[in-house]
Amino acid sequence: MSYEINTLLDQVIEQSASDLHLQVQQQPMLRVSGGLRAVEGPALTSDDTEALMAAITPANCQEQLKQRGGADFGFSYRNDIRFRVNVMRAKGSYGMVLRQIPKDLLSFEQIGLPAVIKNLITRPRGLILVAGPTGSGKSTTLASMVDWINENLDGHIITIEDPIEYYHDHKKCLVTQREVGNDVPSFADAIRSGLRQDPDVILVGEMRDLETIEAAVSAAETGHLVFGTLHTTGAARTVDRIVDAFPANMKDQIRTQLASSIVAVISQVLCKRKGGGRVASFEIMVANNSIAHLIRENKTFRIASDIQTGAKLGMVSLDAHLLRLYNAGEITADEALIKSQDIHAMRDKLRQSGAVLTD
Repeated sequence: MSYEINTLLDQVIEQSASDLHLQVQQQPMLRVSGGLRAVEGPALTSDDTEALMAAITPANCQEQLKQRGGADFGFSYRNDIRFRVNVMRAKGSYGMVLRQIPKDLLSFEQIGLPAVIKNLITRPRGLILVAGPTGSGKSTTLASMVDWINENLDGHIITIEDPIEYYHDHKKCLVTQREVGNDVPSFADAIRSGLRQDPDVILVGEMRDLETIEAAVSAAETGHLVFGTLHTTGAARTVDRIVDAFPANMKDQIRTQLASSIVAVISQVLCKRKGGGRVASFEIMVANNSIAHLIRENKTFRIASDIQTGAKLGMVSLDAHLLRLYNAGEITADEALIKSQDIHAMRDKLRQSGAVLTD
């Protein structure tokens, strides 16, 4: 028996899976509600994965795969369903991970984003960072924020992605979407050229290197609202990650730039929802004079304390939000504990709430 890519994609859609994993010596695996589930059938052979790879991978990405051992791309299936794909070589064979991109843009309420975010994204300039591990829903959160701006404000939105995930129609805004590798060589090049395209909002799909970070911060400083993502957890770690990307002689300068340009850091994780599905938990840091001072003075370890006392500004710590989700019956106590930043404090708070923990 050999697998057909269309049959596998249909199963992803029918089972509302977030990801499809294709690896040699293993049945195709679907990630459903956060857990992995095998597709019925035999284990994949090297010939199987090569055929499945060739069926959907563009020629330029196949060439990149040969030269670099991996490639990323996106494609549409049955016209209206998009997948983001990472194809790689592993132990001499091909493997793939395909992520289903939700067809519909979600509202703030559907995602669970706090209402304060709407106030933040109406700012005329500054840097809003969305942080979290891979697969935490950062792209969905960013797409929802861009869609809200598109529906409620007027202006020019530029998105720079690798690959493009959500497609945005022109609504009240003009939306230009550029794909790294196809439309422009790099994130940094796209930001620099984007500044000459009269933008109001710039979305940077991934702030992955010094050049991109430098260009994004500069764009925020020069009067644009810039959204960026990083693979970090927590506001303090996100700021540290940006500063750490710079050489020692530039760290003080970037701290000063960040202190004046950062609007907010939204850090998120995806939790298994009771009864199936997943729900996002957020940490929200809203920049104020105190936080700007901490960033400037290299005292980011104290940001967590400011978040805990910043409820009036809409701030919330990740652990406090996890506790809210548990008390609302959205997640189990064990899930809250696993995803918490301070596991000992969270264990105490859960027990105070009457939770019975498996450990």
